[in-house]
Amino acid sequence: MLCKVSLNGPYIVKGNVPLIKMVIEADEEGYPYTWTETETYQENSTYRLCRCGKSQNKPYCDNHHKTIKFDGTETAINIDFNEKVKTYDGPELKLLDNKELCVGSGFCTRAGNIWNLTTHSDIPEYKEIAIQEAFDCPSGRLVLEDKAGKILEPILEPSIAVTEDEDCIPGPLWVRGGIRIQSEEKGDYQIRNRVTLCCCGKSHNKPLCDGGHLDEDNET
Repeated sequence: MLCKVSLNGPYIVKGNVPLIKMVIEADEEGYPYTWTETETYQENSTYRLCRCGKSQNKPYCDNHHKTIKFDGTETAINIDFNEKVKTYDGPELKLLDNKELCVGSGFCTRAGNIWNLTTHSDIPEYKEIAIQEAFDCPSGRLVLEDKAGKILEPILEPSIAVTEDEDCIPGPLWVRGGIRIQSEEKGDYQIRNRVTLCCCGKSHNKPLCDGGHLDEDNET
C-alpha cells in the first residue's frame, strides 16, 4: 500500500487502500471525545486525492491544482519522530510529545488535558483517559509508553480517512495503519501508525498537516 505525494499535484494512492470518512464527536462539555466512521467510499485499487483544497470533487482530485498553479513544495523535514520529542514522565505512563505534528484535533484537552493525566497516571481513571486521548490523536503527535518502556498504540487497519471536526470543519487526511508515504523528491517518510496529510493547501509543513485549516487568517 502506497500514498505518493506528486509534484504540485494530488496524493496518488495505490494498493486497494480503503477510503473512509471519520468525524469527531464531542462530549457534553464540548470537548472532542471520540471518532465516528460516517462513510465508506467506493473501493478503487488506485485513486487520486486532492492536495490543493480546490477540487470540486473532494476528496478526489479533479486537476484543479493545474488551474490555480498550486505550489505543493514539500517543506516537511523528513526525520524520525523521536528527534523532536519532549517527554513527560508519570508514575504509570510516559508521554512522548512531538509538538510540530499538532493538527489541532483537540482530543488532548479533555478531563484536564493529557499532560496532567500522565502526571497522575497512577490513578486508574486518569490513566485510561490519557491512553484514549493519545490513541485518538490522528497525527501521532502524542505517543505513550508504559512503565516497561512498551509503546502503546491503537490497532488501526490500513486505511485513509477524510476527517471532519464537530463543527463540520474539514480536517486533514488521516493515513492509518502504517501505509507507506512516498515523497516526490525526498524518498519515503517515516512509516508510522498515524500520520496526517494536508488536503487544503494551507500547511507550511507540506505534505504534513500543521493545523492551517483552522486558521481563519489563513483563508484563501
